Amino acid sequence: MAEKHNTLFVCSKCDAQYSKWSGRCLECGAWGTISQEAQDVSPNRGGKEQMKNIKGAEIEDLNKIKAASLERSVVGLGEIDRVLGGGLVPGSLILLSGEPGVGKSTLIAQMANGLNDSILYVSGEESAAQVKSRLERLACNLNNIKFASETHVEKIVAAAISVKPKLVIVDSIQTVYSSQVLSEAGSLNQIRASAVKFLELAKTYNIAVCLIGHITKDGQIAGPKSLEHIVDTVLYLETETLNNYYILRASKNRFGSVNELGILEMTGSGFKEVANPTAVFLGESDRGLPGSVISCIIEGTRPFLVDIQALVTKTIFGYPQRKASGFDLNRLQVLTAVLSKRQKVNLSTQDVILNVVGGLKISDPALDLAVCLAMVSSLLNLPLDRRMLVLGEVGLGGELRPVAKLEARLKEAEKMGFTRVMLPDSKIGSLGKSDKIEIVKVKTLAEAVDAVAKD
Repeated sequence: MAEKHNTLFVCSKCDAQYSKWSGRCLECGAWGTISQEAQDVSPNRGGKEQMKNIKGAEIEDLNKIKAASLERSVVGLGEIDRVLGGGLVPGSLILLSGEPGVGKSTLIAQMANGLNDSILYVSGEESAAQVKSRLERLACNLNNIKFASETHVEKIVAAAISVKPKLVIVDSIQTVYSSQVLSEAGSLNQIRASAVKFLELAKTYNIAVCLIGHITKDGQIAGPKSLEHIVDTVLYLETETLNNYYILRASKNRFGSVNELGILEMTGSGFKEVANPTAVFLGESDRGLPGSVISCIIEGTRPFLVDIQALVTKTIFGYPQRKASGFDLNRLQVLTAVLSKRQKVNLSTQDVILNVVGGLKISDPALDLAVCLAMVSSLLNLPLDRRMLVLGEVGLGGELRPVAKLEARLKEAEKMGFTRVMLPDSKIGSLGKSDKIEIVKVKTLAEAVDAVAKD
């Protein structure tokens, strides 16, 4: 077969290739450096011949590599450090997302001030005067923070390399663009290309980069999900509209657990840590209300006491309603079916509305028994003891199963002044010998309902 050749014009300075000759290279701007070359594209000379000219990747023996501990930098707010896994890791790429106006810029400004090191703040949405006004309101040290109003990602990377800050903040990733991609800023290709540029900056120069991303109407990160595969950590800032408490959680973290939860409170001077997060999720009233039961969940390593409220009323229409706020609706359907079948509680003509106080979204199976008792309490109009904690997973046969990390839950209940704990009857060792808390052991859902009915 005859060999085929393609004629290319190559710049001898930067190796840029063109289909026709030009007096000036459009890539490096040099004059008279473009010359004609012939490229062999014969099909029988690909594959093995080309592989001979490729240098193999360097292979390292993992046994000979010394394990280095991650030198984290604390950001000042313990709740943020908890979610990050102990602090900010140099060379990490972080994506901070949330709804518009939730406080992403405020949170990242406090993180920058808490690092007490050189910071490069890049914004394509706000002017220098606007950013300075917010930083002064938050009492940030402006001596450590440098600002750049730029949306060209190549220029931002070049500036970061020259300054070499501890942290680069990009507010936001939807406003920056790369000249190597022919599309408008905010498009999927631009967001992905810009994120890759910042990833190279973080890993090559060991500079932490924090990208702020917006949330779309359906609750997804604009992009939509492509950024989550590129970055090291994805943080979500959420809020309950009825109060000033905010929840910071990680959906991805290569340097820590994704189960940790941070509770913050918004004040006039920025976010503050919540000293007692359990109080956020408990009702303010100490008197027993029908349909209100206290239980405990575990988020990461932290226990939270939560108030489960149920409202059971006679349905107006023929089909009963099932509504849940902060609790899995499918799980609520299962528990109502177990109550109707095993406990002979008729809920076929009753609307069931369930709410988790404080706006927390939970999926811990340890709340099953508390949900069942809350529905029974509301149906019978029977108030339960507010100093009693209810824990237990409910099976389809009405049996109760033990819960994980029981010791941490009981310690939190004892710290909050609870005097009784209802648990599934299992081997709990020395936990049952506490002088401050009375342990009420039950084996089935029927025994739990009888125990609270007697009170």
